[in-house]
Amino acid sequence: MIKLRNVMPGSDKKVDKFSESDGDTALALGKAKAILYDDPQAELFSDTDSEYFALGEQMYEKMLADLKQAQNFIFLEYFIVEEGVMWNQMLEILKERAAAGVEVRMLYDDIGCMATLDGKYDRRLRESGIQCYKFNPFRPDASEMHNNRDHRKLLIVDGQIGYTGGINLADEYINRIQKYGHWKDGGIRLEGAAVKGMTRLFLINWDTCRESLSDYERYLRPPKLPERGEGYYIPFGSGPKPAYFNPVGKNVFLNLINQAKSSLYITTPYLIIDYDLTNAIQNAAKRGVDVRIITPYIPDKKIIQLMTRNSYPPLLESGVKIYEYTPGFIHAKNVIVDDEYAVVGTINFDYRSLVHHYENAVWMYRTAVIPEMKNDFLNTMEKSMKLEQSAIRMSAAQKVLKYCIRLFVPLM
Repeated sequence: MIKLRNVMPGSDKKVDKFSESDGDTALALGKAKAILYDDPQAELFSDTDSEYFALGEQMYEKMLADLKQAQNFIFLEYFIVEEGVMWNQMLEILKERAAAGVEVRMLYDDIGCMATLDGKYDRRLRESGIQCYKFNPFRPDASEMHNNRDHRKLLIVDGQIGYTGGINLADEYINRIQKYGHWKDGGIRLEGAAVKGMTRLFLINWDTCRESLSDYERYLRPPKLPERGEGYYIPFGSGPKPAYFNPVGKNVFLNLINQAKSSLYITTPYLIIDYDLTNAIQNAAKRGVDVRIITPYIPDKKIIQLMTRNSYPPLLESGVKIYEYTPGFIHAKNVIVDDEYAVVGTINFDYRSLVHHYENAVWMYRTAVIPEMKNDFLNTMEKSMKLEQSAIRMSAAQKVLKYCIRLFVPLM
């Protein structure tokens, strides 16, 4: 992984590109420099159009249409893949495109798919013309490497179009089945220059998994620029050491929280945060920022919800407004700050996501989708239950369980 960084295009970019702007824009973009230092392969892009999706089923329909138009290559990288309406329709298109000469590469996390796919599924896809491999295959040993899961969600078409967000390739993500009530997710489609950053992220993990070195020049050619293209984008990755020497996702969140002046809106399925993040969110509320957080009312893991609710009291005491999405499970991983900055991607506010997992997201400044993300947040809030400090009560048994679980938070 470290060796690959020394040869991949983009590693010699200059951070002082920010000086090309002046006034408020230069100040705002300067605050993103930390991302470029923490993720050496990240890059600042303009000339990109974006579309936000408030539900998985909305994004899915657009994904199918884009896949059908692929001419050169398709890259997929997902934590969960499960046979059903969503994946089966996509797979038929992938097979057809592969038969037409389109290069199709796919990574899926072995443990993430252990309950959804059989052990030889990747081999079957390779036999059908799709270059498919498991990321970090499970082995029956006690290695801590099993903690390093590929939690990314990337779909890239011809280096021109890229998708990411919380949406995996399984039917609950598009509400064809309901395991935990209504599944509320979020995702984004990029078209144009910034897709280069997403393509690079995929190639890094592909080459790490395959112990190979792809032809980066071939796949990172400049795409056709869209007619529109407001604002700035930084697609970035996050992951464990030594692939990433700093906790990129956590640092991005801290920077956004600390620079918030008027509003900070967060949606996350899990809220299991350390002192740094707790203190930053508290301080934002104390200095007058309107801080609102939405988490699920119906959990996918009851023990994890207990730990999430354990994070509420100090935040509520500081003036943070917390809501639980009552129709079901909210899986979106969005942060919106001051109606100007936003992050959408795969990073949860929990220890595993911030420390152990390979993740990805897109940082944005003054892009067209940020107002849409805010409206989605406010609409979701209207369907959610606001929590009061007096309502956060635990039984004696729950308190004992909470303290026991706290010992194992790094493993969750």
